[in-house]
Order: sequence, then C-alpha cells, then structure tokens
Amino acid sequence: MKPTPTTSAVTSAEDTVATLQQQIRRLEQEKAELALKLAWYEEKFRLSQQKRFGSSSERTNSEGEQLRLFDEPELVADPAVEEPTMETITIHRKKKQGDRDKKLKELPVERGNLQYSPQLPQQWINDTKEHWKT
Repeated sequence: MKPTPTTSAVTSAEDTVATLQQQIRRLEQEKAELALKLAWYEEKFRLSQQKRFGSSSERTNSEGEQLRLFDEPELVADPAVEEPTMETITIHRKKKQGDRDKKLKELPVERGNLQYSPQLPQQWINDTKEHWKT
C-alpha cells in the first residue's frame, strides 16, 4: 500500500511549483529585456563604427554621373571612323662641352694668405655690411 500525501505536503508542493513558475516567468522577462538591451547596444556600436570608419558625409551618391561626364567623347564617337595613326618624333640635341672652363676664365681671381685672428670674423661681418650699404 502506498502512503498518501497529506494536505500540507500537497499545499507545500503546489506553493513550490507556483513559486518556481513565477521565478521562470520573471527570468524569461528579464532575458527578453536583456536581449532588447543587447540589440540596442549592438546597433549603437554599429553606428559609432560607421561614423568612425564609414564614408564621409561630404561624398555624394552621384559619383557615377560625374564619371560618365568624362566618357562623353566615347559615347559620341563614331566607331566606323578609323583612328589616326600616331607618329613618334625624336629630337637629338648635342650638349655643349667645354663651356664651363671658358666661363671660369672670365671670373676675377684673388689670391692671398689668411691667418685666423679672433677679430677676423667680426671684420668679415663689418666688410659685408659695408658692401651691402653701397
């Protein structure tokens, strides 16, 4: 013979089941809220990446139209007309040699011995100033 459960044990089990079902509903609701939060954060991250690494707002979608502008001669051209032949023209010029020595011979040459003295740099500065004043 099986022992029969008492009413207090049945009530206690029913309370436990009700508590567990309530906890399951609460956890499912919390899971749904967290899924919505995760979707919101993913969208926010995607938008920030698009803003950071995406194409600039200064660009236009009509880039294709601008490129077609340069294709106009190809669209208008008659394919039946033969293209002109291209000729290559080469020009050879000789470099002048020995011209440097002739130019250097015309320059005046000053020769002298210089010895360093502490006043010499200041003298050069003064001479340079005098030269540029005239």
